[in-house]
Amino acid sequence: MAFGEKIPPFCFPTSDTGIELEVMREALAFKGHQLKPRYFPFARIPVAFRDGTVDAAMTDLGQDLSAAGAHYGAPAVTYDNVLISLSRRQLKILKPADLNGLSVVSFVGAIKRYPEWLEPVRRAGRYVEINDQSAQVKTLMLGRYDVVLSDRNIFKYFALQLKREGVALQPVDETSFVKLNPQDYRPLFRDAQVRDDFNQGLKQLKESGRLQAIYDKYLKE
Repeated sequence: MAFGEKIPPFCFPTSDTGIELEVMREALAFKGHQLKPRYFPFARIPVAFRDGTVDAAMTDLGQDLSAAGAHYGAPAVTYDNVLISLSRRQLKILKPADLNGLSVVSFVGAIKRYPEWLEPVRRAGRYVEINDQSAQVKTLMLGRYDVVLSDRNIFKYFALQLKREGVALQPVDETSFVKLNPQDYRPLFRDAQVRDDFNQGLKQLKESGRLQAIYDKYLKE
């Protein structure tokens, strides 16, 4: 199964661990399937499925791969991107124009996904994308940027790591600026029976509380 490269806390390729890996592994194991993860740059994931390199993929990256033989499963993990700012700033960000005059740091590729929100900030010279998402937390705390655009769980994970290292963290506010659609994050399988088995396993993980336990393992203080 194809996964993206290192995305803490969802995916740690060196140890084959992370929220995504553990959810997929345990859901598939419910019906006796064994997960063999393969890691790719995100843009390569749909290609790897199309050319038969993998039997399944964690995401289609917005490309409908049904014509390539994909059977879509239930959403297992979602990325919930939000705008994060220091609470003491009391920023109200309800529309793109509310970012006028503010500096924004985000993950690589965000401007392609949210051009309406981010393109004006880029044109004003106040927008930066960085690969190291732990740096987003640090720079926000230091006041170098006004707003971070990040998945809320990724931000929380890195904030917890810094807190454990003794770094003093300030309270933050999260603003949901786009509607989360779990259907954007469905895994896909070449074999419809494996997809059905996965769905049953995922249902069991949710009902038993195991799904929440996997999240808590990485995100609970």
